Amino acid sequence: MAEDEVKTTGEEIVKEEVVVEAEPETYAKSGKKSKKHAEEVKAEEERQARKAERAAAEAAGEKPKGATPVTRPRIERRGKKYQEVAKLVEKGKVYNLSDAIDLAIKTNPTKFDASVEVHARLGVDPRQADQNIRTTLVLPNGNGKTVRVAVFAPVDVCKTAKAAGADIAEDEEFLKQLEKGNIDFDVLISTPQYMPKLGKFARLLGPKGLMPNPKAGTVTADVEKAVKEAKAGKVEYRVDKQAIVHIGVGKVSFGKDKLIENANAFFDSLKAQKPSSLKGAYVKSVYITTTMGPSIAIENLYN
Repeated sequence: MAEDEVKTTGEEIVKEEVVVEAEPETYAKSGKKSKKHAEEVKAEEERQARKAERAAAEAAGEKPKGATPVTRPRIERRGKKYQEVAKLVEKGKVYNLSDAIDLAIKTNPTKFDASVEVHARLGVDPRQADQNIRTTLVLPNGNGKTVRVAVFAPVDVCKTAKAAGADIAEDEEFLKQLEKGNIDFDVLISTPQYMPKLGKFARLLGPKGLMPNPKAGTVTADVEKAVKEAKAGKVEYRVDKQAIVHIGVGKVSFGKDKLIENANAFFDSLKAQKPSSLKGAYVKSVYITTTMGPSIAIENLYN
């Protein structure tokens, strides 16, 4: 055996493992690289994996592991006060308007002066321009809300608006408040020539539904009339993506007669908005309810 050969028989060769500590993962404060987003992605992946396992088990005819989940009826998931007043509404019964409003007042489960709402499901297609219902009306007895009206117009028009009852009526100072993000009004009225100045605030006002619009009557040369109507209880309603119109027709404290008068004013307005191109039923179903009360189906007399 050559001298330079190394004998390894009976000898243990120990290999040292080099442990490299992983650098702590850094996250961004927000966005797709944030820790929160990473955790949400991981949780979603685990959920999808469990879903796939259940689907595979069902396809193979196997019963899912664990106890079968028990889903309580929706009424049992409501509060005690709601459950109590909901018993007054006969299931499957369609009430006339007078009885429905009387019942809505009785089934108000809240301590505060709740709003009385009407929800009408229409047979229109909101994606069609001529069937996208949107308009305004002045409720005979108002809607029970205190409305703060702002007017953005020339100085001379602002004076008239103030006299008509506007809470805010300013020119350039109004723009400075918007630049600071200050919004302390519920309705904004502007003259047509001043609308271009509000263009850069569309992202601020648009999502809140405060951007003046000719269809809503908030872009007008007759500012005085617009202010008086807004203060008197002028409301706007429009059909949503599910072809449903939602509107508040007053408060519980109004009493039955005033609420019926307001509701009839809305139904007459809605009937006048029926598109000429519509085929089939215009109003499919109508329900009335208080803010947190049970729904009450009412007769559909407006087809």
